[in-house]
Amino acid sequence: MSQLPECVEVGPAEAQSSILWLHGLGADGHDFEPLVPELGLDDLSVRFVFPHAPVLPVTVNGGMPMRAWYDIRSPQIQQDEDSDGIRASQMMLEDLIRRERERGIDSRQLILAGFSQGGAIALHTGLRHSQPLGGILALSTYLPLVDTFEQERAPANQTVPVFMAHGKSDPIVPLWLADDSRHYLEQAGYSIDWHTYAMQHQVALGEISDISRWLKLRFQ
Repeated sequence: MSQLPECVEVGPAEAQSSILWLHGLGADGHDFEPLVPELGLDDLSVRFVFPHAPVLPVTVNGGMPMRAWYDIRSPQIQQDEDSDGIRASQMMLEDLIRRERERGIDSRQLILAGFSQGGAIALHTGLRHSQPLGGILALSTYLPLVDTFEQERAPANQTVPVFMAHGKSDPIVPLWLADDSRHYLEQAGYSIDWHTYAMQHQVALGEISDISRWLKLRFQ
């Protein structure tokens, strides 16, 4: 078992549902904390868990240490992927899932969410998780380690609801890369709720409304 990361938690201690939400490169667990009241889930007994990524040297940023779920070795982020780092974060997220289950959350009432790098880990882990999840929320991101996906994906999450959203002018994770991931998953039999917005590498107001509606459907 990997060491659990420090987390920011928002919501009731005795929750009925949980969202594990992973931030992007260089941010921390506080990054999406202000979004919670905007989602309108106050009456649904949802606990938000925002873990802090470990501090790692990031190659594309000159080796500068920062919070990262894995290293980015090339400006073309899908090339020379940091498999070890991705799998270490997968184990960390699996441990957080296990802790939520021990706190009484049914796996079908647990959603994995993430932005950018965090979204990549949410997709990677959720589609490989051995128990059915409530959903995967993948924002401004892509599916990493595609070469091993077919042999590693879990039948339990073949029908998991997946929400993918992306900026049409994203200069960090290009739209074509996210769209390639979407098409790959659809060809593998997954149903993807796909959204694009007139934005860059960020979260927009219209996107927040769409996320809110999608989450309410998951927890109704």
